[in-house]
Amino acid sequence: MKVYNVDLYEHFGFPKPKTAEGILECYLPETPPEMKTRRQRPAMLVLPGGGYFFTSGREAEVIALRFVAKGYAGFVLRYSCSPLRFPTALREAAMAMRYIRENADQMEVRADKVAALGFSAGGHLCGTLGTLFDAPEVADIALAEVVRPDGLCLCYPVTVARGKTHEGSFQFLCGKDEELRDRLSMDALVRPDMPPVFLWHTRDDNGVPVKGTLQLALALEDAEVDFALHIFRHGQHGLSAADATVYRAFEVPESSEDLASWPEMALNFFAEKGFVIQDEAI
Repeated sequence: MKVYNVDLYEHFGFPKPKTAEGILECYLPETPPEMKTRRQRPAMLVLPGGGYFFTSGREAEVIALRFVAKGYAGFVLRYSCSPLRFPTALREAAMAMRYIRENADQMEVRADKVAALGFSAGGHLCGTLGTLFDAPEVADIALAEVVRPDGLCLCYPVTVARGKTHEGSFQFLCGKDEELRDRLSMDALVRPDMPPVFLWHTRDDNGVPVKGTLQLALALEDAEVDFALHIFRHGQHGLSAADATVYRAFEVPESSEDLASWPEMALNFFAEKGFVIQDEAI
C-alpha cells in the first residue's frame, strides 16, 4: 500500500492562510501484478470531528483503513480549524475532492465513485461539501461536478444551527456571524440534487443531540433525497469505530451491541449505489 501526504495548498498553488493545515493523507492499495487487471476502486474521503477546534485522530486513519480493507482507496483530510473560520475547511475539502478526481487514474480510483464521510463537526463539513459544491466560496477551486461527492456518510453529525445543537462547533466555524450560522444549518442546505446520504447517531449522545440528525432526515425526506438512517439506542459521543482500535482496551465505552457494525452498514449502502471495484483484464 502506498501511504503519503499532500499539502493541498502547495499542490494547487493556492495562498495558504496562517495556521492553516489542508493536509490530505492518502492510503492507496496496490493491485498485485499477478492479478493481470486494471483495477479501479471507489474512494472514501474521511473528515474527522473535533468541534472545528481540532481534527480527531480517533476518527481518521483507522476509519480510512476500514474502507481500504473492503476495496476502497482511503483519504483523510486534516482540515483547518479555529481560529480560521468558514469557508477555509470547506475550501480544503473541495481541494481534496479535486486532487482525488484529477489523480484518479494513477491512484486506481473510480472518479465517479468518490464518497465523503464525516464525524461530528466533520459530519457538518461533509454535509456542506455535499450541498455547497457550487457555492461562490469554492468556485475557484474546481467545477461543481468535481467538488460534489457521489455519496455522504454522516456519523453523529453536527447539523442544525439552532435549538438542540453543538454550540461550540458553530461558534468556532462562524464566530459571531449569526446570518452565516443560519445559512450553514444543514437542514436549510438540503437540496434535491445532493448525493445520497447514510446517517447514524445514538439516542443518548451526550455531546451532539440526536434531534439534529432527525431534523436533517426529515429535510432529506421532504427534498426526496435518497438516504438511510440508523439510530442506535446507546452510545456516547465520539465513538468512531467503538472498539479497542480507537480506545484503550480496558476503556472501550459501552454502546449498543450492534453499533460497531455501522461501517458494514455504510459499505452495504454504498455498494447498492454502485461503489464497487471494477476490473479490466490486461
